[in-house]
Amino acid sequence: MKKKVISMVCSMAMAAALLAGCSGTPVSDTEATTADTEAAAADTEASTESTTEAEAAGDESAALNIAIVSSPSGVDDGSFNQNNYEGIQAFIAENPDSKVTPIKEETGDTTACYQTVEGIVADYDVIVCCGFQFAGIGPIAEENPDVDFILVDTNPTDADGNEAEYDNVYSMTFKEQESGFLAGIAAAMTTQNGKVAVVNGIAYPSNVNYEYGFMSGVNYANKHYDTNAEYVEESAYAGTDVTGANVGGNYVGSFADEATGKIVGEALIGDGCDVIFVAAGASGNGVFTAVKEASTADKPVYVIGCDTDQYNDGVNGDSNIILTSALKIMDKNVEKQLNNVKDGTFKGENALLGADTDSTGYVSDPAHCQLSDDAIEKINEAYAGVKDGSIVPASNFGGTTPDDFAGLN
Repeated sequence: MKKKVISMVCSMAMAAALLAGCSGTPVSDTEATTADTEAAAADTEASTESTTEAEAAGDESAALNIAIVSSPSGVDDGSFNQNNYEGIQAFIAENPDSKVTPIKEETGDTTACYQTVEGIVADYDVIVCCGFQFAGIGPIAEENPDVDFILVDTNPTDADGNEAEYDNVYSMTFKEQESGFLAGIAAAMTTQNGKVAVVNGIAYPSNVNYEYGFMSGVNYANKHYDTNAEYVEESAYAGTDVTGANVGGNYVGSFADEATGKIVGEALIGDGCDVIFVAAGASGNGVFTAVKEASTADKPVYVIGCDTDQYNDGVNGDSNIILTSALKIMDKNVEKQLNNVKDGTFKGENALLGADTDSTGYVSDPAHCQLSDDAIEKINEAYAGVKDGSIVPASNFGGTTPDDFAGLN
């Protein structure tokens, strides 16, 4: 297995997660005469050559046995994990001989995530791992070169905690700050109370990117679109990122804690927030509940969905609480990589995806958003700047802040 060390990105928790993987070699007990053995050897050689040629050309009829591993919420979280799962389902719809098994690791602990993948690696052709907590699967990939891995929201690390590339791992990370930026503009242009917020799950880089992008968008709208919005942070729920830095914001501390999500949502609504961007996995369902209970016809409270179009989750009697949804296009990218596995063109890569490949964005369809025409026009104008690189919203490790990012002034 060819491996290339990229940079030092490690944490004590991740280092603890890295255990050695192993693989075995099957043993044959078949007996045969010398003639039979020679004939069998010739047949085996011919079969091997045929198989090698087929693999090189790509066997488009080959069925894939796929696993998707999520933690700690499952593939029905209505957001991040579900969007990845939908990409697999789209692939299977076109390749019905293939199959998928969803596997949920309940704790979110990096060691447990590693062990979960290690325990199933021999059973699948492709394993899709969802989340930053799976970064440490690098040694497993190296020990199992015949298994392909699709890693979402993080790049793999080796046994020493160094970020690395592997021939059989396609990792996709996203410029979440771009989608968060659009959400921030939408919030600033819609709020009636002048107070908006973002609720996150855990301060992994992807979530901090959403937070900083959202704050950047609010600041951009205030400066360029004559809004006067304030983003609200509850100090009791400030986040700490993977380096130990305090990143502020409103963090539930889990992607699977609806009860605390509701408490955070209620606190923000109590402080006057009437637009809340929710990037918290299943914990976000609690925020949805808080908003649905608080929103009225004369004083609406809105949620901005995350990762996927969440409009259908916003139904609240005769109304809907979803203003729009910030998009991270994982499903189509997962489906694309599965097709590459199927046709023999899969290639390991640590890919950073953004607006330039239509991998970030927002929902502007009038049937699935409640943005004004003016808001959509202004968001599209700013999005064009993101696409051409003249606007670069702040991110977790981008070297700028929401107060001084490229394109703000």
